[in-house]
Amino acid sequence: MHLGKKEKITISHDTTSIFRKNKKESIPIEESTSDISVPSHPPLVLFGSLPSTVSNQLTLELQRQGITVSGWLPSQRYTELPSLGENVYVCGVHPFLSRTATTLLRRRRCKLIGAPFPIGPDGTRAWIEKICSVFGITPQNLKSREQEIWTGLDDYLQLVRGKSVFFMGDNLFEISLARFLIRCGMTVYEIGIPYMDKRFQAGELAFLEKTCREMGVPMPRIVEKPDNYHQIQRIRELKPDLAITGMAHANPLEARGISTKWSVEFTFAQIHGFTNSRDILELVTRPLRRHQSLQELGWAELIKSNPVGVR
Repeated sequence: MHLGKKEKITISHDTTSIFRKNKKESIPIEESTSDISVPSHPPLVLFGSLPSTVSNQLTLELQRQGITVSGWLPSQRYTELPSLGENVYVCGVHPFLSRTATTLLRRRRCKLIGAPFPIGPDGTRAWIEKICSVFGITPQNLKSREQEIWTGLDDYLQLVRGKSVFFMGDNLFEISLARFLIRCGMTVYEIGIPYMDKRFQAGELAFLEKTCREMGVPMPRIVEKPDNYHQIQRIRELKPDLAITGMAHANPLEARGISTKWSVEFTFAQIHGFTNSRDILELVTRPLRRHQSLQELGWAELIKSNPVGVR
């Protein structure tokens, strides 16, 4: 081939079909829009950072009800960021995203779906039912789906039923977790919470009140920005079986014979959706099971005198 010689290249303008050459045969590739399913409802965008496995689970649960999720904020890839606008419905999965919800409403003119958060079988069912009701869709097989999960949690429910818990307040998951544990048969003495946007958590608060009525228990006291000194005094008087607290108060409470669980563990654990309900009870029952084992071994007094590092 000479460098100075010009080659004549012929380009076909027939774009009705494009062929990829294969050793065995030529495979036609045609663009077809007939297989792309267009949802019969307005676009739905879910916001809240979750592991891909959990977000996929929630997406599939909605797809079972005929609801297509247009995207997640944040998305796994920048190129997959969903479009936002006046006709887009948005729904959150975390209780600490009230500012995000306000921004989507005011700046992007989106429509917010105020639903309980998908934590626990009851919360996940209520979350799906709320989204279905907004789009005029009748949920299918949700009751049996929830009951199936509760049946699989029976071994944990036997451990927590009749126990008491006190939330000191650290990560804003307190109301959702308290509602789920009340449904499990636990007594919640107090729900401490750093701050609360009653508009964003209106669905969760109403669901908590409904759960208390159905379970026949009084509505627990919700304390916003609690004073830790007074909380410690109340814990000393009430003597709950479990205190869910920050790391700073865990060891002093353990030294006084109160089983504790770090609230930060619920922040980083996978607690959303039907299938992750078992992980919540695993975290809750771990200190209860440890305390019971220590009592059987007669080591409770030893732990009181040296609680450092005991989780």
